[in-house]
Amino acid sequence: MFEDLTQKLELVFKKLRGQGKITEANVAESLREVRRVLLDADVNYKVVKQFIDDVQKRSVGQEVLQSITPGQLIVKIIFDEMVKLMGATYSEMKFSTSPPTVIMVAGLQGSGKTTFCAKLASHLRNKGHFPMLVAADVHRPAATDQLELLGKQIQIPVIVERGKGAVEIAEESIDKARKAARDVIIIDTAGRMHIDEEMMHEVEMIKSRVNPHEILFVVDSMTGQDAVNTAKAFHDRLNFDGVVLTKLDGDTRGGAAISIRAVVNKPIKFVGVGEKLDALEVFHPDRMATRILGMGDIVTLVEKAQESYDEQKARKLEDKLRKSQFTFEDFLDQLHEIKKMGSLQQLMSMIPGMNRLPMNSAVDDKALVRVEAIIQSMTKEERQKPQIINGTRRRRIALGSGTSIQEVNKILKQFGEMQKMMKTFSKGKLPKMFQGMQMTN
Repeated sequence: MFEDLTQKLELVFKKLRGQGKITEANVAESLREVRRVLLDADVNYKVVKQFIDDVQKRSVGQEVLQSITPGQLIVKIIFDEMVKLMGATYSEMKFSTSPPTVIMVAGLQGSGKTTFCAKLASHLRNKGHFPMLVAADVHRPAATDQLELLGKQIQIPVIVERGKGAVEIAEESIDKARKAARDVIIIDTAGRMHIDEEMMHEVEMIKSRVNPHEILFVVDSMTGQDAVNTAKAFHDRLNFDGVVLTKLDGDTRGGAAISIRAVVNKPIKFVGVGEKLDALEVFHPDRMATRILGMGDIVTLVEKAQESYDEQKARKLEDKLRKSQFTFEDFLDQLHEIKKMGSLQQLMSMIPGMNRLPMNSAVDDKALVRVEAIIQSMTKEERQKPQIINGTRRRRIALGSGTSIQEVNKILKQFGEMQKMMKTFSKGKLPKMFQGMQMTN
């Protein structure tokens, strides 16, 4: 997410921090570089101009010139202005006091709209709601089937009325939700390959009939400036309440995330960060700004850890660590817990300073898959007692996991070193991570 943009900005900031004294000349030079980087990232040129002007006004003055660390202060000003640009504070969803809350989802075909509907339903259920999905895209043949399939995967009901019009389906869904005791309905509307009058008229009719509490517009962030232009065209007709940026985990330049809020004057509410149905994040402008500027996002990382945290499993693991009984079975469990939190690349991007690592040190999620395959190719006895794994067993494990004997040897060696380290943890001297868990429970 934003790797290229982050690295280019980091080079500018490194040069800026190295200045012994900040002058109008070197501030102007640095901001010219920032302008170029933002334009390369496909940020709207009007947004870039206003952003640079605002930063320059705050940067050039006695407050900065007399600062002990003027370079760091300018970076802080850039951070503050970027947060302001993306919305200052995160925008919460609006829920009706008399259920069901009606959420209407619009967007172009191929933007990830239908998948987002399922992700949102899963997200809201985790927050204690009882959502229902509505298949109101009657134009794309596979849309209804896709939503039905996604609904089954996350075990959330889907209203499907083949042969009826989109407006009628949406209108009738409100009564069906009440009868089914569902407090939120998410209406998936039709998308097109481009904006056309027929599509706009249909979504306008749905809006007038169901009077949604929230209208969310889904855009593919990989389309860059086109995403911003499309959002503006939709907003002129629908006056939607918020934007959803999908595919932020892809090779995106970041321009849409930075400029869309300023262009349509509507908040970004969610971002899609992967293909899995739990790969959805609430958008926080300050957290996104820290990621873009290479400062990490520890708050979101901790939240992800808390979501996948199993207190009972953690206590059992702690007990095994105390008794030096950590096995490959336990290691496999921990791999599964990490995978629940998202891709390693995504998690690493939330750790401050990771952007400074060279490109060839990027974390490969496939490495975890190979480790998991090696462990699963072991017998139960071998997982419990890895010391019994001789040459014959290593060849069998390598063959069964589709890896090499060298890779099996490497995993066994690393695990042996890990066990030695854990034996040094006596009672009361566990890692701070586990001490923190004890303190909070």
